[in-house]
Amino acid sequence: MPTGRHPPQDAASTRFGKVLLIDDDPALLWLMGQAFSAAGYTTISAENGRQGLRMLDAHNPDLVVTDIVMPEMEGIGAILQIRRKASPPKIIAISGAGTGGRRNYLSWAKHLGADAVLAKPFRMSQIVALSNRLIENNFNHLEVRES
Repeated sequence: MPTGRHPPQDAASTRFGKVLLIDDDPALLWLMGQAFSAAGYTTISAENGRQGLRMLDAHNPDLVVTDIVMPEMEGIGAILQIRRKASPPKIIAISGAGTGGRRNYLSWAKHLGADAVLAKPFRMSQIVALSNRLIENNFNHLEVRES
């Protein structure tokens, strides 16, 4: 499954903006890309945290969905780098590893700056709904600040 943009969209069809999807599983990247595209988002994908950070700088997404356990740079490293940005996007951390016991990666991700976490496996409708809430809250918060 290719990385990069999932089905091209014109600006008028984009509901909220761009979502950067970071995961080393090409099938999951494709599924999430399809779900987010169907919900009106433009999606960009990366296979690891290092590639994700390059895509972040190049595309300025409104939301990042990142896996935690990946080669080259894990999601925790990516979250820490993203949070250092002047205006960081919202972040959802996903993981199927270490969801219990001493190595709870998702609680660690939340503690280090993820706005929300979701354990794998999850339904695509769950991650899209969570993303909608995060982005809508962010837009509403921005509107309140501007008033």
